[in-house]
Parts: sequence; structure tokens; C-alpha cells
Amino acid sequence: MNDSTAPQHPGATDFEVVIIGTGFAGLGMGAQLKRHGRESFVLLERADDVAGTWRDNTYPGAACDVPSHVYSFSFRPNPEWSRFFSPGPEILQYLRDTAREEGLMPHIRFGTDVEDARWDAAARRWTVTTSKGVYTGRFLVTATGHLSDEALPQVNGLDGFTGEVFHSARWNHDVSLQGKRVGVVGSGATAVQVVPELARTASELVVFQRSAQYIVPRPDRAYTESEKRLFRRDPESMADHRSEIFWFLESRYAARRAVPGFLDKARSEALEHLERQVEDPELRAKLTPDYELGCKRVLISDTYYPALTRDDVTLEASALDHIDGSRVVSADGSTYDLDVLVFCTGFETAEPPYARLVHDSDGRSLSDHWAHGMEAFASTTVSGFPNLFIINGPNTGLGHNSIVYIIEAQVDYILGALDWSRAGGDRDLEVSAEAQERYGDELQQRSGGTVWLGNGCKSWYIDPRSGRLTLIWPDFAHEFRYRNGTFDAAPYTAAETAEETAAA
Repeated sequence: MNDSTAPQHPGATDFEVVIIGTGFAGLGMGAQLKRHGRESFVLLERADDVAGTWRDNTYPGAACDVPSHVYSFSFRPNPEWSRFFSPGPEILQYLRDTAREEGLMPHIRFGTDVEDARWDAAARRWTVTTSKGVYTGRFLVTATGHLSDEALPQVNGLDGFTGEVFHSARWNHDVSLQGKRVGVVGSGATAVQVVPELARTASELVVFQRSAQYIVPRPDRAYTESEKRLFRRDPESMADHRSEIFWFLESRYAARRAVPGFLDKARSEALEHLERQVEDPELRAKLTPDYELGCKRVLISDTYYPALTRDDVTLEASALDHIDGSRVVSADGSTYDLDVLVFCTGFETAEPPYARLVHDSDGRSLSDHWAHGMEAFASTTVSGFPNLFIINGPNTGLGHNSIVYIIEAQVDYILGALDWSRAGGDRDLEVSAEAQERYGDELQQRSGGTVWLGNGCKSWYIDPRSGRLTLIWPDFAHEFRYRNGTFDAAPYTAAETAEETAAA
């Protein structure tokens, strides 16, 4: 390596690939690099354990709402899943096993918080500054996930609340909720799991609901020992089971496409579930959404509605407005004296925090590039940021199937890009602005007619600055793999190779 391409920081640790995060995306990327014989990579993890959101979310009742056999790596099928929908601790252990068994532990730097990442055009490398030193690499992969940084709303008086306050993703297990008056702020995917658990221990529970959710039955069950034995002995049977679940979930996309028959059926399923479980017409009215099904994530639960019918549980059908000491006041003026506030208010999604840390060669952040909404070619690369790959970035979320499937498609794309770069003499690569713009415009055209952009839908899938659908992939999951699972060099401008740089 000649001096112009050497790391520019004494003491820096140099790798071919620097990966940020060790959730499904980071571990999946690392495992496939390892399986493809690429050993020069590092995984930077700010915490002291792997698994991302499944490490952080330890709230009571934490579980996945995607079936276990598709919410796992295709290259690491698990015959031991205990249930159709696995509890959080089981997923955490699966990811810990993945890190260990795939040989990733020596590549992970725990307690290493990324503070800055910059493309050095002269060195043709990414310089990543962390809480534990500087790392450099030819390629940078952000694998931080959609649900990695919790969002707390601005509430007047919150700092003066006399009780305990925490976000569901940072559950304070030192606080006993037995016999306490507890408020849950939010009614989304986490709340429908938390509320039934808290209703069993709190003396009084108040749920602040800004908007009602569509909820359908949760078809959960335990896998029998005979089923698990079959999966162990006959991996093909497990693959068939995974495939059956995948294609059933794919069929649910038609409702998001607002195809009338499918949408009507899905809506009826949710509203009939509500009617079966909630007899009180006044409470049922509060729990009836005023938007189209699929605009927000459709939730699954058999226990949330029954919890709200308890005498010691109150559904406050308005947002939390302000706090005065121990008095918590809703937007419609109702007042409650509470001991504990639990915020189930989701995560930073439209403006992901990592985008503020990643900079181009001119020092302009990815966040600045995305001032009008996230955008990436193939949902993975960004013009102006050579050798950068984003997993779980723009337009990769799904409302009907498993995000792990999308992650694996992106990993395959990145592996193809790395192979192309190596075959061409270690060329750098950057997608053209024109290709990125065409891709973004095509996705917005595909989004037309979906439930996400119809009838005044407001959700975290849509960037409030532009009104564009920036989080969700607006098509079938298998279409994402068809479109974005294989690298094609045509839209990229290849920078000079190391040899060409040396000769210049």
C-alpha cells in the first residue's frame, strides 16, 4: 500500500470493512463476510452485548410479532424455537449464539460508541472516530436498525414529575410497579405487549392513546417436542415450514396495496376482533381507528383489549399534554395522579441518529443530504458517499413480512459490490446521483395507491418534511430481493484503483 492510501491516523486500526452495530443486520453482514473468506472486518458495538433492540428491550411481555421461523437467518435455521412467536429472551440468545458460533466475537469491539465517520478522499478510506479510538476501513456499513434509538416526546413539566420515568426500551427493573399508579404513554406495538403485563401488578393503570390501532388475533402456540424433533432430523421440513409462513405473509401485502377485497377482509378481521373482546360500546368506540388499516403497523394481540376492560385500567383516548408534579394531564383535560410513567413512544426513524455522524469528503453529513427525507439507491448506497452501505436504511421496512429477509438481500448486494471492487483492482464505488434519483422517483410512484399515502394517513413510515414514504418498501418482500439482492455495477461510477492512484 502506498503512502497516499495508508491510514492517516497513527494508532488507527485498519480493516477492509467497518460495520456499525451487532443486531440482525451487523451480525448477518459479519457472518457472511466470514463465510465468504473475508477476515478483515470489525464490528463496532456501543453496548456490552450483541443483539441490538433485543438486548435493549427487556420490558415485561417483550416478544416478536413476526413468526420465529422467518424472523431468523435463512443460513441459520433454528429447530428449537419454542413458540410460533418467540419471546424476546429467546431471540436475544439466538443472536448471541450467532455471534459465537459464526466466529464473530474476535471481530467485535464492545463499549465502542461511534462519534464520527468521514470519507477521506485522499486516503480512499473511511475514518471512524469512536469512544475507544480511531478505526479506518475501505468500506463502511451502517447496520444500526430502525429501532435502535428511542424517541421521547417533548412534554411540559416532565422534568418536574415526582415519580419514576423511563422509556420501554430502557426499562428500569429497579423500580417495582407492584401496587403503583402507572401511566403508559403510547398504544403501539410495545404498549400492546406491556399493558397486559402491567395490568396484573399496578394498582391503577392509565393508557394514553393518541390514536387507536388496528389489532388482529395473535395465532401463537408452542411448538411440540415432536415438531422440534422433526425439524432437527429433517432440515427440509423446517425449510418448508419457513417457506409456507413466508408466502402466507406475502399474501398480506395485497391489503397494503389497498386491493379492495383483501383490504376489506383484513379490516373486518380486525374490527370483529375488537367487537368480540370489548362489549362496552363507549370503550369500543375509543378503540376504533379513524384511518385505513395498514396506514400504521397492524398489531397482534389477544390480551390487550381484555386488559383495557379491567376496572383498574383506564383508556385515556388523548395524548399526554403536560405534567404538574405527580398530576398528569391529558390533551382533553383529564387529570391523573401517578407514581410511574412508562413511555412506549417508539424510536427515531425518519431522521436516524447515525446520519448525523456520517460525513462526505467535504464534511457534509448524511443528515444534511437527507434534509428533505432519506433516499438511497437500491435502498443501500448514497450518492456522494463512496464505499458506504446502509442496511435497514431508506425504504427497507416492511409492514407485512420479516425484516430479516430484507437484511439478507442487502447483505448479498453488498457482498456482490465487494467482489466487483476486488475484481477490478480494489476500485472505489459511488452510485450516480441520476440513478439514485430515478430509483427514488420509482419508489414514490410505486407507493401511489397504497394505504400509506391514502386518506390522510399519518405514520412514522412517512417523512413529515417531504410527505414521502421513506421507511417502508412499497411492494412484496420478494420483489425487494429480485430488485436489490444482486449487485449491478452499471449505476456506479468507479473511482481509480490503488495502482492508478500510485501511478498518478
